[in-house]
Amino acid sequence: MAEVFVRDNESFENVLRRFKKECQKAGILSELKKRAFYEKPSERRKKKMEAARRKKRWR
Repeated sequence: MAEVFVRDNESFENVLRRFKKECQKAGILSELKKRAFYEKPSERRKKKMEAARRKKRWR
Protein backbone atom coordinates (compact mmCIF):
# COMPACT_ATOMS: atom_id res chain seq x y z
CA MET A 1 0.00 0.00 0.00
CA ALA A 2 1.39 3.38 -1.01
CA GLU A 3 1.41 5.87 1.79
CA VAL A 4 2.52 9.52 1.77
CA PHE A 5 2.75 11.82 4.76
CA VAL A 6 2.13 15.54 4.32
CA ARG A 7 5.10 17.65 5.34
CA ASP A 8 4.83 21.11 6.89
CA ASN A 9 3.92 23.82 4.37
CA GLU A 10 3.72 21.34 1.49
CA SER A 11 1.25 22.01 -1.29
CA PHE A 12 -1.42 19.54 -2.32
CA GLU A 13 0.12 19.25 -5.80
CA ASN A 14 3.45 18.09 -4.35
CA VAL A 15 1.75 15.53 -2.11
CA LEU A 16 -0.30 14.23 -5.03
CA ARG A 17 2.82 13.99 -7.23
CA ARG A 18 4.67 12.01 -4.54
CA PHE A 19 1.66 9.73 -4.05
CA LYS A 20 1.42 8.99 -7.79
CA LYS A 21 5.14 8.20 -7.88
CA GLU A 22 4.78 5.81 -4.93
CA CYS A 23 1.83 4.07 -6.62
CA GLN A 24 3.83 3.65 -9.81
CA LYS A 25 6.81 2.23 -7.89
CA ALA A 26 4.54 -0.20 -6.04
CA GLY A 27 2.90 -1.29 -9.30
CA ILE A 28 -0.61 -0.64 -8.04
CA LEU A 29 -2.06 0.73 -11.29
CA SER A 30 -0.55 -1.99 -13.48
CA GLU A 31 -1.91 -4.62 -11.08
CA LEU A 32 -5.33 -2.98 -11.18
CA LYS A 33 -5.39 -3.00 -14.98
CA LYS A 34 -4.23 -6.62 -15.03
CA ARG A 35 -7.00 -7.72 -12.65
CA ALA A 36 -9.80 -5.61 -14.15
CA PHE A 37 -11.11 -8.59 -16.14
CA TYR A 38 -10.76 -12.33 -15.66
CA GLU A 39 -7.99 -13.83 -17.74
CA LYS A 40 -8.11 -17.51 -18.54
CA PRO A 41 -4.99 -19.50 -17.61
CA SER A 42 -4.39 -20.33 -21.28
CA GLU A 43 -4.45 -16.62 -22.16
CA ARG A 44 -2.08 -15.89 -19.28
CA ARG A 45 0.37 -18.53 -20.55
CA LYS A 46 0.08 -17.16 -24.08
CA LYS A 47 0.92 -13.63 -22.91
CA LYS A 48 3.82 -14.92 -20.85
CA MET A 49 5.25 -16.84 -23.82
CA GLU A 50 4.84 -13.80 -26.09
CA ALA A 51 6.63 -11.57 -23.56
CA ALA A 52 9.49 -14.06 -23.34
CA ARG A 53 9.72 -14.13 -27.14
CA ARG A 54 9.85 -10.33 -27.31
CA LYS A 55 12.46 -10.19 -24.55
CA LYS A 56 14.60 -12.81 -26.30
CA ARG A 57 14.39 -10.93 -29.61
CA TRP A 58 15.75 -7.73 -28.03
CA ARG A 59 18.76 -9.39 -26.42
